[in-house]
Amino acid sequence: MGADEELVNETAVELTTAMMRLRARLRSESAPDEMPWTWSQLTTLGRVVELEPTTTSALAQAEHVRRQSMAETLSALRAHNLITSEQDPSDGRKVLISATPEGRALIATIPAAREAWLAGALRRLLQPGEQQVLLQAAAIMIRVADAES
Repeated sequence: MGADEELVNETAVELTTAMMRLRARLRSESAPDEMPWTWSQLTTLGRVVELEPTTTSALAQAEHVRRQSMAETLSALRAHNLITSEQDPSDGRKVLISATPEGRALIATIPAAREAWLAGALRRLLQPGEQQVLLQAAAIMIRVADAES
């Protein structure tokens, strides 16, 4: 294995570890009473708000999960009155999903609390140059996550 391949492998391991630890920390920044939803439910709800009206298939593709897994996630969101569904007026075979006012409010509040914690940590722990590096890394991570296989 060449040096380039070793670097790629080490980067993959370290990035996975860092993302898992940050994800766990962000989750812990919301008190359990305020957070009965899973991470995947919240990211899906955010995607619904972003894409609405949308379909289960479109959400599954956007979140890189199977359609059946997305249907389960949407069922939980529906049970908490965070989304609604209605027949597509132009294609009766499709069901369009939209966020309820409660769903939009949730997306505005929970991530805001987590982002406030993260912004405070970045302010306390990092120099401006390090903050810029993380901003660039975030853009790269989004590009990798959204890339076609």
